[in-house]
Amino acid sequence: MLVSRIHAALALTVIPLMIAAAGCASPQPDSDETSAGGTGEWPRTVEHAAGSTEIDTEPLTIVSTSPSLTGSLLAIDAPVTATATSLPSTLVDDVGFFSQWADVAHDRGVEVAYENLELDLDAVDELQPDLIIGSVNGADSVAEAYDQLSDIAPTVLIDYGTKDWQEVTTELGSVVGHEDAAKSVIDDYENWVDAQAEKIEIPQQPVTALVYLGSEGVWAFSKDTAQGQLFTSLGIDYADVPEDTATFKDGVAMVSPENLPKAFSESKSIFVTPASSADDEIESFTSDPLLSNIPAVKNKQVFSAGDESFRLDYYSAKRTVEHLVDSFGATK
Repeated sequence: MLVSRIHAALALTVIPLMIAAAGCASPQPDSDETSAGGTGEWPRTVEHAAGSTEIDTEPLTIVSTSPSLTGSLLAIDAPVTATATSLPSTLVDDVGFFSQWADVAHDRGVEVAYENLELDLDAVDELQPDLIIGSVNGADSVAEAYDQLSDIAPTVLIDYGTKDWQEVTTELGSVVGHEDAAKSVIDDYENWVDAQAEKIEIPQQPVTALVYLGSEGVWAFSKDTAQGQLFTSLGIDYADVPEDTATFKDGVAMVSPENLPKAFSESKSIFVTPASSADDEIESFTSDPLLSNIPAVKNKQVFSAGDESFRLDYYSAKRTVEHLVDSFGATK
């Protein structure tokens, strides 16, 4: 069933992973956000979501217990030697690496620390890391094992549930001493996106991006989420669903089936964020009788947001933009 496939793909929980709220300006670090000294300063004390961690020297052997953070670590050239892998789905390769960063991980010789998000403390210990990085969110959370992991190596746990990928990248840069690399990655991406924005011509606006859950309704991304901001960064007008049609949490509008027609009455184009097969999910969405009269369905303006739009980091954000340019480039 469609919903069962989607729930399997959402094993790391959509809300904290896909739709981390992202403000227009980067906030000052709160007490539960990571903070550390400048680039190259060691030792450093890192305040993070699970406590305070002293890192004596620049890490050279990092184990990531969070597949959702591994991509951002690789993007800033952090020395990741092993990572936990996710549950099998269309979003990962044959060893469980997320498709957007799998090639980079294989090229760098990243090993599998343990499979299917099933924390294996002995396996982590055998890898002899000098730093462990994990999360306190979703199914890859290792918050309950923080003390045991800290007995193996200094451990930093990230709360990515209220941050976009740029903020997470900045935070990780401050943990591993790659602040300059993090800034460079973000600056390069933002300059690149500015150029891509000139190539895009979305036929009908405003647009809304969402995850279709079949009989359970829809999770629509708000304008200030990572997905919403990706569209607006391309100069695309983005429509939030009306407040009286949904329950809101962390940037997601959870729309029940009976509210679907009203929720998307102003969205001229719909972009489905696929959790399995984009074609299957678009067909299911457009075949839903509750949605048959919304403008996007009536006018055949329902599209895929791209195979990597489910979970945004540096790699998947670029692939999503490339998909949109390829689909809606001005020359098409």
